Amino acid sequence: MKRKSGAVTAFLLALSTALLLATTSWAAPNDSDKDQSDVEKRIQNAATVLNEIMASKDNSIPSNIMSEAECVAAVPNMVKIALGSGGSHGKGIATCKTTSGWSAPAPFSITGGSWGLQIGGQAVDLVLLAMNKKGMDALLSSKFKIGADASAAAGPVGRAGEASTDWKMKSELLTYSRARGIFAGIDLSGAKVSQDKDETRILYGKMVPFATILSGKVTPPAGSESFLAAVRKYSTESKEQGSLAPAGTTASAQK
Repeated sequence: MKRKSGAVTAFLLALSTALLLATTSWAAPNDSDKDQSDVEKRIQNAATVLNEIMASKDNSIPSNIMSEAECVAAVPNMVKIALGSGGSHGKGIATCKTTSGWSAPAPFSITGGSWGLQIGGQAVDLVLLAMNKKGMDALLSSKFKIGADASAAAGPVGRAGEASTDWKMKSELLTYSRARGIFAGIDLSGAKVSQDKDETRILYGKMVPFATILSGKVTPPAGSESFLAAVRKYSTESKEQGSLAPAGTTASAQK
């Protein structure tokens, strides 16, 4: 009887151990899958922000500005946080031009900056465009302060913006922000932009330097195509529109 009881106890102990190991082995992948899903969702949201902004023709980012941008970064749902007199925080995705096209996406965080009372406590969608080498170098450095390391200005919008050339002389970075679909001003002076190392590890399986990703030395991971496709689409539209008419063809001739 004692032998039978001991056998049952041993069996139950073995069964409990097996269940514990199975639970442990499944827990880590599930957590990892959730983190991966969160990053991919952020990439998709960044694509959505860009698509929605560009869909509003009268208030969109001018196509000629998009075509000349060296880097494009989008921050979905940047929110206010309590930092002394107030501030903001958000996580976004960036890509830069390379000799072979747009780079793989690089996760980053931005902390600081403030917006006016007209926006109130609403979350803000933000798009940052690096317009020249200095702006691009700031992003490649993986950590910089807007206003100190790279100047920023609110970019022109719509058809009026397409005719403007002032932006070429203003800043290394052009900013576009909106709340509830309406463009609104945001002051990013002093905001810190830095690589999100945790999300980089999740996205690429290991830590990869910002410059390595944004210089095109990394293959875009699964789940990043939506954002890269949006950037490619809007950065080439101006060039495509300009190539529709042969050189020297007048508007009257086209009619």
